[in-house]
Amino acid sequence: MRPLAGLRVLDFSTLLPGPLATLILAEAGAEVIKLERPDSGEEMRRYRPAFGGSSVNFALLNRGKKSIAIDLKAADTLARLRPLIETAQIVVEQFRPGVMDRLGLGYEVLAAINPRLVYCAITGYGQDGPKAGIAAHDLNYIADSGMLALAVGKARPPSLPPALIADIGGGSLPAVINILLALRVADATGKGCKLDIAMTDNLFAWQYWAMGNGEAAGLWPEPGNDMVTGGSPRYQIYPTGDGGHVAAAPLEQKFWDNFCAAIGLDPALADDTKDPAKTKAAVAAIIASRPSADWREIFAGKDVCCNLIQDIRAALADPHFRARGLFDAGLVAGRDRITALPVPLAPILRANPSDLGYPALGADNALLGARGK
Repeated sequence: MRPLAGLRVLDFSTLLPGPLATLILAEAGAEVIKLERPDSGEEMRRYRPAFGGSSVNFALLNRGKKSIAIDLKAADTLARLRPLIETAQIVVEQFRPGVMDRLGLGYEVLAAINPRLVYCAITGYGQDGPKAGIAAHDLNYIADSGMLALAVGKARPPSLPPALIADIGGGSLPAVINILLALRVADATGKGCKLDIAMTDNLFAWQYWAMGNGEAAGLWPEPGNDMVTGGSPRYQIYPTGDGGHVAAAPLEQKFWDNFCAAIGLDPALADDTKDPAKTKAAVAAIIASRPSADWREIFAGKDVCCNLIQDIRAALADPHFRARGLFDAGLVAGRDRITALPVPLAPILRANPSDLGYPALGADNALLGARGK
């Protein structure tokens, strides 16, 4: 039995943060019903490339869900949704603050129908505060939180981050955590709540060391100068001689000692507290003197916390991930099949890997009240 079997989720969200959160709930057994615009559905259905009748992005994030096409601005929307509201445990929405209230679907209205409802509102800046209504995306949130400044290094401007950190790390995952905690409270008290999930707020936990160093010791991070942002030879990306890259992270002394021995670093430079820049330059020269294959062989079987950077295609074929069954489940559209998105659930909490599709727009309108088509 999956842990959320029997729970119903009404998902008003679009794009990434909310849909990924509800995908995790769906993979844990919940019934997730997407509420979409009748004409074209949510925005991500129209992204490219396509998979089946929608975009592959939409397909990956909405595997195994249901879809209802309904005009949220219509006068009878609340009446038509009432049977679902009465039987749901969770609502997820991702509009700007106040939008659901104007649609007549705000927390107070829904809680009056179903007091146990856990109502999760995901926004960039939260339900209140001076920036609550500002339009922004992931890049803006990590810029405001101080995180993007840590990625500046010696280059100007900062490099674009390789992932949507705020959307997933500040939105999707905190949403799931707080929903599960709120369900515990609802089970104990019979009363639900409204969760204010602000993506920008949730980025500060990712910067614990920067906050601590700054506030406790006045050691505010400088671009490219701190341990995990480029200042240490023990935490670097070093180019190899054939255009590859070594990801080197021998932070602890025992790993650093092993690393120095493995690459043949001059013992006089192994004490990187004396001149970190000189040590870093020496390590870089050594790594650049040999091709990637050599370093893969040299590091194999040694405790050095080093590996070669591989791209997503290689990662999908990596024997380690394959052995763990990470990519066993499939996403299907007709005769086409791709790998289902692995979500961060422990294997014991997931169903056996299976192939599932994603919902056609309005495929489940029969679940609606009167006039549903």
